[in-house]
Amino acid sequence: MTMQAARHFDPVREISDDERKDYARDGAVVLRQVLPLAWIDRMRIAIDRAVAAPSDAAMSLGGSGTRGRYLGDFFIWQRDADFRNLALSSPLVDLAQQMMRSETVTFFYDQLLVKEPDTPDVTPWHQDLPYWPVKGNDILSLWVPFDSVSVESGAMHYVKGSHLAGTMYAPTPFNKNSDYSDLYRQSGLPEFPDIDAVLAQAELLICDVEPGDVVVHHPLTFHWSPGNLHAEHRRRALALRYLGDDAVFDDRPGTFIQNPKVAALLYEPINYVDGERLGPPNFPVVWPSRVEAQ
Repeated sequence: MTMQAARHFDPVREISDDERKDYARDGAVVLRQVLPLAWIDRMRIAIDRAVAAPSDAAMSLGGSGTRGRYLGDFFIWQRDADFRNLALSSPLVDLAQQMMRSETVTFFYDQLLVKEPDTPDVTPWHQDLPYWPVKGNDILSLWVPFDSVSVESGAMHYVKGSHLAGTMYAPTPFNKNSDYSDLYRQSGLPEFPDIDAVLAQAELLICDVEPGDVVVHHPLTFHWSPGNLHAEHRRRALALRYLGDDAVFDDRPGTFIQNPKVAALLYEPINYVDGERLGPPNFPVVWPSRVEAQ
């Protein structure tokens, strides 16, 4: 796939030094009103389209099976123009570069996370990095809400400073009945800590957010969200992952890219050696060059 340079897309505002300091200290920060609402309107339609036609790798992330629906899907940008434009040509690229201050920014992947009304299933406590075949410090997630999100409807919770130890724990299956569970057990990483003991000493960042806000978090930060217990309001969110200067391929077992259903979504098979930088076509460089918007 040929990527063409395109015009620059400015964020609504510059990221402040205080916001960068909060992110470095806490491992997560809420950036208020940094994504234009025109993108929200456009992506709500695109998300409904993606929910109606999920990929073969899409998962029911809830385990209760009682009511509601918690859907996850991957790499939608590779098959949908609106998801592609958001990931590669929107102000989110500038936000990622401002946060990491990297000379280059590579887009890793997108993950759709939709909790429909009256869905009791929680997102388990976890870190992001153990699921991914990458390593480095210049890696971040942008969690973009497309609805108002409160604790009642599934707000993200982060353990402040939990990324600073630098320890990576085994991936936590979102649904213990899925085929990802066997894959994650191959990681060989230590089990995730007893969360009750962690929370007894922790300070939490609880992210009540509105459309236009973006939550930024480090891939080692502990995080969790409750179910969406609101009777009417959806919780549609997209997590977009970006890689900076020191991020490279990590050839270790037990990452989600080794699931055949996920691998089948990619433009071409993964063929990197440990320590190699990721690149196009699966992982396009979006800064300083740009991908053309459609």
